[in-house]
Amino acid sequence: MKRCDLKLYRGYANKRELVVFGHVVKKYPSGDRKYTRRGFRYAKTIIELFSIKTIPFLKITLHLGEKTFETTAEADGYFRFQVPLTEMPSGWHTYRVTLDDEINGKKYHAEASEEFFLPYKSSYGIISDIDDTFLISHSRRSFRKLFVLLSKNVQSRKPFDDVVKHYQLLSFASRVHPHKDNNIFFYVSSSEWNLYDMIVRFAELNGLPKAVLKLKKIKSGLDDFVMTGSGSHEHKLRKIHNIINFYPELQFILLGDDSQKDPEIYEEICRTFPQSIRAVYVRQTRRRSKPHTAALLKVIQELGIDTCYFAHSNKAILHSLETGIVFQTPAEPEVKEIVSKAVS
Repeated sequence: MKRCDLKLYRGYANKRELVVFGHVVKKYPSGDRKYTRRGFRYAKTIIELFSIKTIPFLKITLHLGEKTFETTAEADGYFRFQVPLTEMPSGWHTYRVTLDDEINGKKYHAEASEEFFLPYKSSYGIISDIDDTFLISHSRRSFRKLFVLLSKNVQSRKPFDDVVKHYQLLSFASRVHPHKDNNIFFYVSSSEWNLYDMIVRFAELNGLPKAVLKLKKIKSGLDDFVMTGSGSHEHKLRKIHNIINFYPELQFILLGDDSQKDPEIYEEICRTFPQSIRAVYVRQTRRRSKPHTAALLKVIQELGIDTCYFAHSNKAILHSLETGIVFQTPAEPEVKEIVSKAVS
């Protein structure tokens, strides 16, 4: 029996369908401690993540209650299920995937479990970029970004000031009854699937809302590693399109930054789905605002969508309160604390 691992990712559902996905890999680096190593040992961890070898064309089985569904991994080991969903309560649920297959005379077996989220009625969908939107990454400077990625472990990486408070506040946002964890969060990035666990652990460590991640195609070599996060951002546009189409009943809040292509992507999304977007937030990453970004946000505003171009998350927090995205008189003590600090 040949060893292989199933690397599963958090999935998402609406009232009719479930979407879950993952990769088949020869061996996935295990253990949480690798993300807190220091110096050369941590750099080795990142290099190991970009040296993962995938296994193509194996049959995968999804187990959901008493039902099972089958699919086949693609050439890069990636697999995805979009299957009918029976009625179930909103919130987080567990799914299980197994692999029992033989290819080229080699037998493979693996199984793993993960979670998926079914949003509540009247909730928002929050779609956020990662690098330089909530995680300080220096995306504009490729070599500095690589240095930070290799030298700073999860505990050393930092979010922007007050960005966690803003995201926590948005987790209470509701069109009817504010309640923590009502909303589904998507973190959509040009970072690769290789960095999935690192991003999840960073979010958990810093108190960011639990989210579904949508990342870029997995890389399997050091040549690819040098170009991490670069290249076309078309995949982000496509993935955001798919998310909004999947949830026609939700309104969405988009968060990004002006270091790369988020303003252009969000302007196109807003023109395509003007009724589905509640607000757009763009972080200013340089000392001065970009006229091009400001012009794109003006176009979005003319579509009737609230926008906020901010250098500090405190401004974004106040905007969320003033525009009624988050009620200013919530009952939850956590929200009252965030609001009181923001307006003081």
